[in-house]
Amino acid sequence: MELIGTAIGFMKCLGVPTCRYLDNYRKLEEKMNDLRLRLDDLNVRKRDIELENESEIRGGKMVKKEVEKWLDNVEKMNAEIEKIEQKLVVVSCFSRARLGKLVRKKIEEVKEIHRQGCFSDGVAIDRPPAKGVTLLTSDLEGETDVNNQIWQLLMDDDQVRMIGVCGMGGIGKTTIMKHINNQLLKEDQFRKVIWVTVSKEMNVSKVQEDIARCLKHSLPEDELERATTLNHALERTSYVLILDDVWERFSLSKIGIPDPKPDEQRKVKVVLTSRSKEVCISMGCKVVQVKPLSKQESMNLFLNHVELGHSVVQDPELKKIVNSIVKKCGGLPLAIVTIAGSMKGVYDIHEWRNALNELCQHVKSVKQWDNEVFECLMFSYNRLADSEIQNCFVYCSLYPEDFPIKRRELIEKWIDEGFINGNTRQAMYDRGHSILNKLENNSLLERTQSLSSELSVKMHDVIRDMALLIEDHSRFFVKAGLQLKELPDEREWTTGTFDKVSLMNNSILEIPSHISPKCHNLSTLLLQQRDLGWYRVLETGFETIPGTFFEHMNGLKVLDLSYTNIMNLPDSISNLGNLNSLVLRCCYKLRHLPSLAGLKVLKKLDLYNTTIDKIPPQMETLENLTYLALQAEGLKELPTGTLPMFSRLQYLATMLQLKGEEVGKLSKLEFLSCIFLCMEEFRKYNSTTGTKWPQNYICSVGSSLSRNGPLFGVEDMFEKPEKHNTLFFVNCDLEEADFAMLPMDLSYFHVEKCDDLKCLSDGTSLFHGVTLCHIRECQGIECVIDLSSSPSYSFKNIERLVLGKLCNLLELVRVGPTFESPCPVIFSRLRLISLEKCSRMKKLFSVEMLQGLQNLEDLTVRDCQEMEKIIDDNGIRNGSDTTSLVLPKLRDLSLFSSPRLKTICGNGVMIPTNFLRYLRITECPELKRIPLLLPQLENGEPSIPPFLTRICVKPREWWESIEWDDPNAMNVDLSAFVSHVEYF
Repeated sequence: MELIGTAIGFMKCLGVPTCRYLDNYRKLEEKMNDLRLRLDDLNVRKRDIELENESEIRGGKMVKKEVEKWLDNVEKMNAEIEKIEQKLVVVSCFSRARLGKLVRKKIEEVKEIHRQGCFSDGVAIDRPPAKGVTLLTSDLEGETDVNNQIWQLLMDDDQVRMIGVCGMGGIGKTTIMKHINNQLLKEDQFRKVIWVTVSKEMNVSKVQEDIARCLKHSLPEDELERATTLNHALERTSYVLILDDVWERFSLSKIGIPDPKPDEQRKVKVVLTSRSKEVCISMGCKVVQVKPLSKQESMNLFLNHVELGHSVVQDPELKKIVNSIVKKCGGLPLAIVTIAGSMKGVYDIHEWRNALNELCQHVKSVKQWDNEVFECLMFSYNRLADSEIQNCFVYCSLYPEDFPIKRRELIEKWIDEGFINGNTRQAMYDRGHSILNKLENNSLLERTQSLSSELSVKMHDVIRDMALLIEDHSRFFVKAGLQLKELPDEREWTTGTFDKVSLMNNSILEIPSHISPKCHNLSTLLLQQRDLGWYRVLETGFETIPGTFFEHMNGLKVLDLSYTNIMNLPDSISNLGNLNSLVLRCCYKLRHLPSLAGLKVLKKLDLYNTTIDKIPPQMETLENLTYLALQAEGLKELPTGTLPMFSRLQYLATMLQLKGEEVGKLSKLEFLSCIFLCMEEFRKYNSTTGTKWPQNYICSVGSSLSRNGPLFGVEDMFEKPEKHNTLFFVNCDLEEADFAMLPMDLSYFHVEKCDDLKCLSDGTSLFHGVTLCHIRECQGIECVIDLSSSPSYSFKNIERLVLGKLCNLLELVRVGPTFESPCPVIFSRLRLISLEKCSRMKKLFSVEMLQGLQNLEDLTVRDCQEMEKIIDDNGIRNGSDTTSLVLPKLRDLSLFSSPRLKTICGNGVMIPTNFLRYLRITECPELKRIPLLLPQLENGEPSIPPFLTRICVKPREWWESIEWDDPNAMNVDLSAFVSHVEYF
């Protein structure tokens, strides 16, 4: 018996491990399936967070380190489970249990990582205030000594206030200073780092504007006042001012730059780059000379820019050829990088030998540095070996020096010129981007940004000079961006030999009445002026074009008069029978167009933002049009039957009310911006097209919108990775069946004065991609989303929700008694909510919604007469000792004219102010307490919110009597931020 008892005890000790062993052995496949499902869920969450990261980055924020670490952990887990999958294929009977144990362990780890992926306070944080702009640049090679010398003068030598970096074109001055610029942004000695490109033809106003923009200042129009204002702004801060590409001596005071003399109170440095040492000396600079690269530095730079890398010199014969090619570059970084770019992907030694022969034929003299670098660049141009790409490249030289050219605009111009052809506009845009990428990869163009932050490209000034000297294109006459006030002398450009004339971005006051240029070979005339935005019209500029002006331009194909003050076009324009593109964009004073019947081959007519009140006579004869922009506020109608005549249209943008059936017949349409008069026309359009919408669309149904409405500001969207497809329904009947007609790729949904609309829930499956939703003056709406009957998750992508004049709105989300926590799914990406004149609404957010509002940044409530609470805190335990924090990312809280508003939130609920910028509370007399939690210093004391800019209140007495839920708030003086407003 004793032996039996011992055996039983022994089996009990083995029981649990043995069972677990057998479970791991037998249920391996079952556990593996469970692991796969959990991994799929984890990767879905990973993708959601990556998308949110992308959105935050586009908004100027930076991803948190903890989020980056979490994503790394997910990647590692994917790799580990991939190895387990491989082991599963060959697992033996003896290894099954051990593998099953590993799978069980990974299941728990995946569950834990999934749990950690709930970033309730968001995935990103605001970037610190910028003191300059980080510039795109390439690695330094061989210029480290010069870089260090400049850095020493900037950081340590207080006696040197002006530094001149000089050297020939293409030697790397700008590249060095870009590195210095980016390095300075990481240091604390200067509050501002200002970069300004001066260029050969210095434009004082542009230099002033660039400096002011970096300082976040605006300048007056008067020239003397501008300099004074800029001077005062610069005197209040420490800064490094980098003036790149200076050609001649100029007065700093004329610009408004204070004399950079030693100052104990603040540190100031001015650095300029110039090809001329004499210019640097004449402006009182400490000169730093940039010299050509050494033989080894040149070789390193070349190999770093060729895809083959250092392996290219393993073959002795190939090494000899490469050495010879690099030697021909004369130590000039621009020439080295450009030639290396043209040899990317070349493996055959015969091609290398041929390239050397071609280069030797080009570089005939090593005595003239300019000749040598030009010939090296010409070699890279010839290596493009594609006339289409070469034409596109040379065309860029028609723009002013150092001018950021918008990619979208440039591709449009290439299409107008006929350099790019294709069956669809999207295909041509794709080809255009491909060409731009090739030119960038070959270092013939550099990527930059325009003032509007639109993706742009720029030509190095040396490369531009080379492009203008290319023999095949010597018929270019370019006087762009030179501040000309009158046309160049007629004898200069009317010899009959010029093919393209560019006089863009000047200030030409008039075109003389007697002028009749004899330009029979001219194909392109660019007279467009500067884009100042639709709210800023050029004060001066030519208003008329004489009838004789176009008489001898029979070969003209492209005419651009954008942003000029012209009031009408002469009748003689109808004689331009070869004209392919007529661009009159933003000619705000243009009222009259003559007959265009003679323009039989015209493909593009751009009348965006003009004031014409009727279409040109016989416009219906322009049957070759593929691009038509008719956004003219004074234009009332398009005669019936006109639109179908343009059967080749790919792009149509207008503010006119169109007939749905006529638009639907435009089968080649890829972009549409228009107005349908009523729902019936909308149905006819859908019926004609079979609900097949263009790739890009912005359409209004029922009524036109104001000048400031989205339809007025339509821009081409073919180059944008995300489509912002928009529908407006204004004053029309929205029945349930109408939702079925909505396109599936809708992103912006606007409803106004549609009283039969009860809520948006009936069409939820069609709102999955909607990010912006506006609802105004719809009397039938009692709730925006009704989940009481069936839950829906189709609104989770909404980022902005704007509700106005909804007189019967009672609640945002209506839920049934058994429905739990729908809001984190629906509003998890909501950034802005605005409520105006919703007279019956008493509570904005329910307590259940708070968890889903982690990303809310902007909250506005205006003229809501019955509003009592912003956050209904009835679901929170009263008297709790624990403070509940809500709306962690709130930046702007605005409460206006809500006479019954008593609380924002209560019961220990508070809003942190870590990101708060604006607080506006006016005419809310019943509001007695503010539940804002001030940030704390390291010692635990409360402090002013770091981003706080302004507090607007009315009346002032109300602010002085207000109480704070934060007991320490009274110890913080916020008076400097408070302003009393009479009107808001």
